[in-house]
Amino acid sequence: MIFETERLTVRQWTADDVDRAFDLYSRWEVARWLGSTPRALEARAEAEALVERFRGRGADPRFGCWAVQVRGTDVVAGTVLLVPIPGGGGEVEVGWHFHPDSWGRGYATEAARGALAKGFAEGLPEVFAVTYPDNTPSQAVCRRLGMEPLGRTDRWYGTELEAFRLAAG
Repeated sequence: MIFETERLTVRQWTADDVDRAFDLYSRWEVARWLGSTPRALEARAEAEALVERFRGRGADPRFGCWAVQVRGTDVVAGTVLLVPIPGGGGEVEVGWHFHPDSWGRGYATEAARGALAKGFAEGLPEVFAVTYPDNTPSQAVCRRLGMEPLGRTDRWYGTELEAFRLAAG
């Protein structure tokens, strides 16, 4: 276990989660918001590789792409991540990807709040979030987290994104 919240257990992804990862990341309504060239997974083998890649992001225990499981169930609602931004000069981002069957329940906000608390407890001075300009649901999560809107930037990931920042407090 990485951390728990009132309703969620955040943990490493496992081989037992591959089918759920495929179900999550093969959906265009999820995949369209991910990466500089969004693409939904097309084969289970891609989900196996994705789970392994997520597991490999945990070499530094402060960071990772973790499964978010609803406490008291075996349901993985999605992913929360706390990772250095590639090419970001040491800046760290928080992010989330949730299955549509888990949307609208506050899981993204709750999981991200836990990831932020973990990062700040481990000494991070600030954390960023980035969203596509038309991803208003994720921008609403950023606002609920108390993140400061920084406006649009192409500073990270080679595409124009809305940026948010939260300083340790």
